[in-house]
Amino acid sequence: MLVCSCNFITDKEIRETIVSMLEEDCWQLIVPLKVYRAMEKRGRCCGCFPNVVDIIVETTEAFHRDRQSPQEQVVTYLDRIRTFRDEARRLDYERRTTGHRAA
Repeated sequence: MLVCSCNFITDKEIRETIVSMLEEDCWQLIVPLKVYRAMEKRGRCCGCFPNVVDIIVETTEAFHRDRQSPQEQVVTYLDRIRTFRDEARRLDYERRTTGHRAA
C-alpha cells in the first residue's frame, strides 16, 4: 500500500526500514524523520507522518513480540512512541482548526 504519495513510499518499504533500524538498536526511539532519513528521503507535505507513526508502533510491537523482549521494557518504550503519536495528532488538529483555513 502506498503510504507517502510525495515520495512514492510503500508500507513494505517503511516496515523493512524500521526492522533494519531495530536490528541495529532495538531500544532506539524511531520517529518518521529517522525512517525517512534512513531511506534517504525527506518529508514534503508530511501528511503521511501519522500513518508512519502507526506503522512504527505496529512494526516495533511485532519485532519485540517475535524476539520475546522483556514485557516491562517494551511497554515503556511503546508508551513513549504513543505519546509522540498523540502529541503529533493534537498539533495537527490544532494547526487545522486554528490556521488560516479555520475561518
